[in-house]
Amino acid sequence: MELTRKSIQEQREAFLQAGYRLPEFDYDKVKAATEASPAWIHFGAGNIFRAFQCNLLQNLLNQGAVDTGLIAVEGFDYEIIEKMYWPHDNLSILATLKADNTVEKTIVGSIMESLVLDSANQSQYQRLKQIFAAPSLQMASFTITEKGYALTDAKGNVLPAIAADYAKGPGQDGGQAPDSYLGKVVSLLYHRYVSGKKPIAMVSMDNCSHNGDKLAAAVWAFADAWCGNGLAEGGFAAYVRDPKAVSYPWSMIDKITPRPDAKVEEMLNRDGIQGLDAAITSKNTYVAPFVNAEECEYLVIEDHFPNGRPALEKGGVIFTERETVDKVEKMKVCTCLNPLHTTLAIYGCLLGYTLVSEEMKNPLLKRFVEIIGYREGLPVVVDPGILDPREFIDTVVNVRIPNPFMPDAPQRIATDTSQKLAIRFGETIKAYQKRSDLDPADLKLIPLVFAGWLRYLMAVDDQGKPFTPSSDPLLQAATAYVADYRLDASPKDLSRLDPLLSNEKVFGVDLKEVHMDELVKEYFAELSAGVGAVKATLEKYVK
Repeated sequence: MELTRKSIQEQREAFLQAGYRLPEFDYDKVKAATEASPAWIHFGAGNIFRAFQCNLLQNLLNQGAVDTGLIAVEGFDYEIIEKMYWPHDNLSILATLKADNTVEKTIVGSIMESLVLDSANQSQYQRLKQIFAAPSLQMASFTITEKGYALTDAKGNVLPAIAADYAKGPGQDGGQAPDSYLGKVVSLLYHRYVSGKKPIAMVSMDNCSHNGDKLAAAVWAFADAWCGNGLAEGGFAAYVRDPKAVSYPWSMIDKITPRPDAKVEEMLNRDGIQGLDAAITSKNTYVAPFVNAEECEYLVIEDHFPNGRPALEKGGVIFTERETVDKVEKMKVCTCLNPLHTTLAIYGCLLGYTLVSEEMKNPLLKRFVEIIGYREGLPVVVDPGILDPREFIDTVVNVRIPNPFMPDAPQRIATDTSQKLAIRFGETIKAYQKRSDLDPADLKLIPLVFAGWLRYLMAVDDQGKPFTPSSDPLLQAATAYVADYRLDASPKDLSRLDPLLSNEKVFGVDLKEVHMDELVKEYFAELSAGVGAVKATLEKYVK
């Protein structure tokens, strides 16, 4: 058996006997409808897209709730399309790793066409322009990571590639087309404008707060530059700002999709499926013909689609107003998921764990995140009304994180911790400050997370073995504050930590001002007292 359209058609019974769910719709009919009247194009052909959006639409196609499929576009690493999509006829295998130790295997075939966003590839680029000119196109969605929307560097200077595209213009009438990812996207949007000012929703589905605003800011910046330089029709800047023409809905997406796992590949090979070799692209992207993901998934989208939209609610997507999307995001990021992940990331590294699921077998760590979520977080949680925060935490603690099939590592989650503490814990502290019935002094384990991070910066685990901290833009600067401390005795002079503990950008608040700095230092001293001190400190305070 092979992962091709021909194989799943000719060997359908063999796939079914091996336990695979197959597409149940008329492929030729859907493909013809998609080519003639495309409705949904997606930029960013990575794992989350294949595991979530593609499977979502396949379920709707199987139900007959929609009659067109997806068009997938990759604008950063063309080899993803060339090496994985095209050889497998745009098919992929989704291995859903369930908490009950079972695996649901699905061959996902909802992608009808895959393209590279390469302005130098005339045939591909012209096809993209044709799609964007189609009156039927309802939305362009994106999973290009938060960094994908950046137009400037850390100092606020316009990136050279962006500046070059500002000067080029949208590449109409024989002009040189843009080279940057966003420049090419906006050039396609410009083509839609000159083809009749047709409406469209530009939907960021990236896992970042207010994602629609990030996309809008990028589009507007290009439109302003091109119109200001006389490289685009003057009305284009107004078109991309007209909510009746172009919308930028906010969304919240949540589904853990780790790197394709070797154990999953072994399982698929045992089923007799050939040609599943993964590839590492020249841009160091690890891609495979399969993806593995957890069962739980959430997608909440602001319901603002000026040209209509597919009936995604029939597949579990929640459509609501912008304010509610924001509340769902805050519920997840500030209380119900992300703080628990960061807690486990820090202490997992200190205690030598390589799998988050294994951490949840440790009663101390399980109780730690339960207290962070239920006792310290829930009193100030932002309740969106459409999802119950307590039930969300229940699922996180009892189903999602303990899932033994999810090969997620604390080392991965520990990446960029300095950028996460403020939103994941600082917002809770500030919420306590605003409440007359609550006192930040009652927060006992959030300070222990902060102290754990300081102890983590020493880059030595609880057994005294060195480890390499995960990448973090502040790693070098933050490490300097703990450089003089050693894992041999409780440090006496902790004043060197004071400037860091007062850094609002790191913690969201000045810990000295909220009278939390001394507790953090006390915890840090205990965590640093010697080999085994991390475990001993948790045993003392996690109750």
